[in-house]
Amino acid sequence: MCGVSAIFSYAPGAPAIDEAELDRISQYMVHRGPDGEGRWVSDDRRVGLAHRRLAIIDPSPAGAQPMFLGAGGGARGGLIVSYNGEIYNYRELRAELESEGRRFRTQSDTEVILHLYDRDGPGMVERLRGMFAIVIYDRNRRSLFLARDPFGIKPLYYADDGETVRAASQVKALRAGGAVATDLDPAAQVGFFIFGSVPEPFTMFKSVKLLESGTWMTVETGGRIERRRYFDFREHLRAPEGGGAGRLAAAVADTVRHHMVADVPVGVFLSAGLDSATVTAHAAEFQGAGLDTLTLGFDEYRGGEFDEVPLAEKVADAYGTQQHTRIIRSADFEPEFERIMKHMDQPSIDGINTYFVAKAASEAGLKVALSGVGGDEIFGGYYTFDQIPKVVNRIGLIPGAPGVGRLLRTALSPVLTRVTSPKWASLVEYGADYAGAYLLRRGLFLPWELPAFLDRELVQAGLEGLRPLDALSETVDGIEPGRRSVIALETAWYMGNQLLRDADWAGMAHSLEIRTPLVDSVFFQKVAGLGATKRDFATTPGRPLPAELLDRPKTGFLLPVREWVLGRRPGARPERGYRGWAKTVFEEAVAA
Repeated sequence: MCGVSAIFSYAPGAPAIDEAELDRISQYMVHRGPDGEGRWVSDDRRVGLAHRRLAIIDPSPAGAQPMFLGAGGGARGGLIVSYNGEIYNYRELRAELESEGRRFRTQSDTEVILHLYDRDGPGMVERLRGMFAIVIYDRNRRSLFLARDPFGIKPLYYADDGETVRAASQVKALRAGGAVATDLDPAAQVGFFIFGSVPEPFTMFKSVKLLESGTWMTVETGGRIERRRYFDFREHLRAPEGGGAGRLAAAVADTVRHHMVADVPVGVFLSAGLDSATVTAHAAEFQGAGLDTLTLGFDEYRGGEFDEVPLAEKVADAYGTQQHTRIIRSADFEPEFERIMKHMDQPSIDGINTYFVAKAASEAGLKVALSGVGGDEIFGGYYTFDQIPKVVNRIGLIPGAPGVGRLLRTALSPVLTRVTSPKWASLVEYGADYAGAYLLRRGLFLPWELPAFLDRELVQAGLEGLRPLDALSETVDGIEPGRRSVIALETAWYMGNQLLRDADWAGMAHSLEIRTPLVDSVFFQKVAGLGATKRDFATTPGRPLPAELLDRPKTGFLLPVREWVLGRRPGARPERGYRGWAKTVFEEAVAA
C-alpha cells in the first residue's frame, strides 16, 4: 500500500510543473509509504509522478516506483507508473504475458500492470483482481491515465483547473501542495451531515473530486478527457438468482486465498461477528498455524453484552491463531484525537475502531491485515434488510405519501424532536420507496433538519448539488425491490462512501494495508446471484465456527465515542447517537 501523486500540465499555455509542489504532495503521505520514495519529472517539466512505498510484494529495491517500461520495451513506447494497491492475480497475468514473450525484471505486481497496459491500454483494468489506484503517464501518447478499483477500496483524488490536473491518494496531500483552491463544497457539507461521510465524487473542496469507483479516465495533452465506468456491481444484482451452497464455499475460500498473497505476514481483524470469524477460519485453513488475529475491546463494555473479546478469543483458540487483544479506554482516546483528525482525510463519523485495531496490528509488527468488511452488505446482515422493505410495503400503500408526510412532519416535528428521534416525524414523507426509506434509516440528519445549524442558503445549494433522493433512486434503478435493492444501497453508500474509505485512512495512519476479501469483483460476481444469507456464509469453513457464535444474535459493533467526546468537551450538550460527534468532526475538518 502506498501514496501516489502526479501533476500534468496538459494545456499548451500551462506553466511547467512545480517540482517543489510535487514533493510537498508526496511528503505529506509519508505515513502511507514509509519504506521508500521516488519521483520522476519529464525533461520538459510538463508532467511529474511521485510515490511513497509500503513494500508488500517484492519488497526489494527492484519494486520501487515510479516504475518504467522503456521505449524499447513495448508497443506504446515509454510508460511510467505510480500505483497504490495490490493485484491478487498478478502471478496468473504475468504467466500469460510471459507466454507471449514479454520479459520481466522484477517480481512485483507493478511491472505486470505496466506490461498489461502496454498491451491492452485502458481496458487492462478489467483484467485486474484487486484494489488499486493507478496513475500511468504514456510518453508516446502524451496522456495521463487514472484508474480506480471496481469497488473503490483505494482512493484517487484529482483537481483540474483547466490547464493542469493534479492527482493524489489524499485530499489533504493535494492541499499540502499549495496550488488547489480551498473553497468548501456545499454538496459535500450537506452530504456529510446526511450520510455521516462525504459521498463520491464530492470532497470538502469544490476544486477536488474523487474518481468514481470502477472508473478510468485519460487526460491528453491539449485537454481532451475520456472517462469510462468499466465495472458496475449493480449489473450483477439485475441477473437471475440461483442457489448453490458448494459454489458459495468455493468462492469464499478462493477470495481469502487470493487476499493472502504477500511477501510479508498477513493478519486478520477478529471481532465476535460472523464475517471476521469466517474470514479467520478460511485464512487459518489456508495458512496453517501462526496466523495473527487482532481483537479490539473497550473498557466501558467489559463483561457486558457488547464485549466482543471473550467470543473473539474463543474463535482464535478454535483455529489456533496467535491472538492479540487490545483494550481501549477513554484515556487512550484523548492523546490520539489530534492524530485521528489529521489522518481522517475527509470527515467521517466512523473509523475510530479501525484506527485503534490498525494501531494494534502495526504494534504487533504487521503490514497487512484482512477485514470482514462487505459481509453484511452482500449477505444481508444489517437490520435495514428487514426494516426497509417492511416500511416501503406499508407506507407505499398511502396515496400521495410524500406530500401527506410533509404536512405531518411540519405539524409533528416540534413535539417529536423533544421526546424521540426526529425521524419519526418523516416516516410517511420518506417511507414510500427504497430511496426515501434508506435515507430515513441511514440518515444521520434528515435534509429538513440541516437549517437548524447550517446556513439556509448553503443547505439549499448543497441539496441541489447532491440530489440525495435522486441519487439513491438511481442506485436501485432496474433492481427488483426487496433484498437486492438494499444490497445495492448499502454497498454503494454505506460501504463505498464510509467503511472502505475509513479502512483506507485508518489503516494508512499506521502504515497498515487493510485488505477486504469480501469486497472483491470476482467474488461478487460469483455470489451476487446466490441469494445466500449470513448463516450460509458462516457455514462455509471446513472446521465449523463455535456454536455460540453461530447462534449469537447480531448486535453490531459499538464504540463509546459519544462518551469520549463529551469527556473531552466539558459542558458539551449530548446529542442523539453520533450527531454530536459529527459536529465535532466537521468543526475539525473546516478548521484544518
